[in-house]
Amino acid sequence: MNGSTSDGQTLGPVVAGADGSDHAARAVLWAADEAAVRRQSLTIVHAIGLDAALSLAYDNSHAVLNRARTILDEATTQVSRLHPDLSVATVITREEAAESLLEAAGSTGTVVVGSRGLGGFSALLVGSTGLRTAARASGPVIIVRDVANTTERMNTTERMVMAAVRDDRDRDALRFAARTASLREASLQVVSAWMFLQNVGNMATMVDNLSAVAQSEAEATSRIVAPVRKEFPELAIAEETVRAVSVPGALVEAAEHADLLVLGARRPTHPISSPLGLVTHAVLHHAPCPLAVVPRI
Repeated sequence: MNGSTSDGQTLGPVVAGADGSDHAARAVLWAADEAAVRRQSLTIVHAIGLDAALSLAYDNSHAVLNRARTILDEATTQVSRLHPDLSVATVITREEAAESLLEAAGSTGTVVVGSRGLGGFSALLVGSTGLRTAARASGPVIIVRDVANTTERMNTTERMVMAAVRDDRDRDALRFAARTASLREASLQVVSAWMFLQNVGNMATMVDNLSAVAQSEAEATSRIVAPVRKEFPELAIAEETVRAVSVPGALVEAAEHADLLVLGARRPTHPISSPLGLVTHAVLHHAPCPLAVVPRI
């Protein structure tokens, strides 16, 4: 079933990858929380992968499948302990992990993966399954980092979701952050980081330019946020514009106390670039909390 939010938008299915690792297990629990607040079912996927799938033709085929079933049974049991009324479906697939997750999520689903894993979900960072999934997904991908501390914070009365925005193309990411904050009864912090060349012109000109640019950046952020404020009138939304030497560094620092950081996925056309853009790629490595990557408009 699909969940609806207070803004009338329909949310796609929630899908999590399980491979038997602790990181994946934590991601499954995050996904279960997400499905529960959306009043949706949860699908847990275990991808055997091509190499393992080929082994099904040999004597160890039963061992491979039994291991897959055990992983999914354990994941389902953990979810049921926390959310006994949550409907959970499990899928075993012979495809690679990224393809399996994308297929299960469809065009609007939310995929949740751990920051590291085993087998098909190993090495989440550069060139990994998690990065490839986020780069190709048509819906949000949540990469769970430091979930134990985050879960503790999400159980407090001061929950906070942070959205990083740059321009109007980040509006879908901002709306996803607002829906998540609303569903989890959290506040929303909107941050826009900008850079300025400090070695241009004399000191007086530089000060004047800094003031003008800062005001312009703040006004641009307010214009991006304004429609979201109308859609979520009950949501506490704060705005902040930050002049930064490093945009990724500024976002990571700003997210220090966030329960979830939401970024718009930039997908450069140049093959030598990161598939998600340099800022998103850098934040993926260093975010101090779970990170949601949402395709840009």
